[in-house]
Amino acid sequence: MTPTSPKFAPPSPLIAADEAIQSLSAFDAIIDVRSPAEFAEDHLPGALNWPVLDNDERHRVGLLYKSSPFEARKIGAALVARNIARHIEAHAEPLNRNWRPLVYCWRGGQRSGALTWFLGQIGFKSRQLQGGYQAYRAQVREVLLTQPAGFEFHVLCGRTGSGKTRLLQTLASLGAQVLDLEGLAAHRGSILGALPDQPQPSQKGFDTLLWQQLCKLDASRPVFVESESRKIGQVRMPESMYEAMRASDHIYWLEMPDAARIELLLQDYAHFFATPELFCAKLDALVSMRGRERVQGWQALARAGAWGPVFGELMREHYDPGYERSLAGHYPQLERAQRIRLADGSTPCLQSLGHDLMAIKT
Repeated sequence: MTPTSPKFAPPSPLIAADEAIQSLSAFDAIIDVRSPAEFAEDHLPGALNWPVLDNDERHRVGLLYKSSPFEARKIGAALVARNIARHIEAHAEPLNRNWRPLVYCWRGGQRSGALTWFLGQIGFKSRQLQGGYQAYRAQVREVLLTQPAGFEFHVLCGRTGSGKTRLLQTLASLGAQVLDLEGLAAHRGSILGALPDQPQPSQKGFDTLLWQQLCKLDASRPVFVESESRKIGQVRMPESMYEAMRASDHIYWLEMPDAARIELLLQDYAHFFATPELFCAKLDALVSMRGRERVQGWQALARAGAWGPVFGELMREHYDPGYERSLAGHYPQLERAQRIRLADGSTPCLQSLGHDLMAIKT
């Protein structure tokens, strides 16, 4: 038998996306060779970025490829080889021969194939994700079509400032299963909801975070989640997730006295105290709904530092009416919701209610 016969053919480094997703923990590292900009938009969970072309290089090679693919490949090959050498010098020295990375790029496999080949020549047991990030993304989207329907969601509803997020956090600390959608979206879901110094993930990034979190949950146990509409800031929930929450038989309406609600709002939005003009600029979006005169009145209160009164008025005159109309449309079974109450947002009150909710038999 000659060395070219199938018996002596080396195993393919390629691994299909569905197989790779099921065995991500088996790899010692997940290496994303795309540019930093591509990586920032979304990437496989836990991936490290070893770009073989940086943002400017990728742009330059891409432009040249449109006029001369051959010249683009020549320049690209030199850049890729130089960058791979830099990554190997920076990272490979402490690794042993049994190191097993999963390598991927965007789709075509040229960038990931180059690094996989180099690592294989060293002797590492590297694998290359077939179809790259796009194949992974397709798998995540396919899983999310059906994954949420497998859970029993217990949905917390309630007016703005009623402590829903704090109750979720308390439930998690007590050992309950919790899905914090606003935490994943890095947004509180209103015109004021952007978190300071924390941008929202891209839509692709949000989908990955949601899929990753759902994979960690036990479908045999209840999952507590806060009521949300289809959009949280600029990201959209998968329709399957929205429908799974909407179809829940376990809906709770959380009530809290207005004074306690205002106190929680003052805590949640304290970052505006130092930047009242930013707060006022965001309120401009309400002119079409509430009228210019009313909005200017709220802006005047903010500029005067009267934060308690401005949040009280916003709560009663804008958030409460709009929220309840919206929620009734999203959750038709709201009329049958179980009423639960918090006296305030203190730890003892939250823990007491959390224990009560966890004791409810489903």
